[in-house]
Amino acid sequence: MPYVKHERLSLAKHPDYSEKWVQGLIAQDPSIIGLGEDVELLAQERIQPRAGRLDLLLRDIEANRRYEVEVQLGSTDEAHIIRTIEYWDIERKRYPQYDHCAVLIAEDITSRFLNVISLFNGTLPFIAIQMQALAIGEHTTLVFTKVLDELRRGVVDEDEEAISAPSDRSDWVKRASELTVSLADDILQIARILEPKLALKYNKNYIGLTRDGRPFNFIELVPRRTNIVVNVSLPKTQEYDTAISDTDFEQLAYSLTWNQYRLRLKKEDVEEKPEALPGILKLAYDLRNR
Repeated sequence: MPYVKHERLSLAKHPDYSEKWVQGLIAQDPSIIGLGEDVELLAQERIQPRAGRLDLLLRDIEANRRYEVEVQLGSTDEAHIIRTIEYWDIERKRYPQYDHCAVLIAEDITSRFLNVISLFNGTLPFIAIQMQALAIGEHTTLVFTKVLDELRRGVVDEDEEAISAPSDRSDWVKRASELTVSLADDILQIARILEPKLALKYNKNYIGLTRDGRPFNFIELVPRRTNIVVNVSLPKTQEYDTAISDTDFEQLAYSLTWNQYRLRLKKEDVEEKPEALPGILKLAYDLRNR
């Protein structure tokens, strides 16, 4: 393919381009900013109570997540950072049933402000994306590069054991049912094919796994009255999406907070599809055991 030299453009100084032009491109195809192929536009120039207008509100239906996006031409400044956080805070309080993430897109995210944003990333979910405008012949294109990603929370593990309040089997039977808690036993037996030393650990919010007495949570089990939710610790990728879909198990929204696929199983799912669950457990086990 022939090489074509490009020219770097400054949108802030260009007479033909504007912030609304960038917003329009993202609104037409939100995937261009790199938040995922399933992200779609929910609203543009969304009015905020006593706080102006949010440039773009995006959503990922599968992940039950919304992105509050602010676009800035030129270099980052205090006003846009504060505005991004303010809009994120308003939306998460109005719609607490969703995960929310603040996103700032700018042509130049300076090291000074990158350091400032990094200080509170982890306290609130924040993504910074640097945007480059390039002229290639008669055409103009935009390149979006994520320079600060959201800091993911880890799952309860060896150094976080104190976070998980203890419980026991009888407590889970009272809260759920003997049937679904016994499903946790069945799933444990399947997991023991991979690692014979595994055992169940009853916590307040989920049933985890231990190996040699130490947490080893490549899956988490949450018994309900008539079913059990299996949280499988795998990053969301096309490969794992396909593997999960091939099981035909009922899927709940993927948890971006914990990086887990969430499956809702009944007793017949475990009994009538004996080959499906072991394959999924092995994927998570192999990743956790590296």
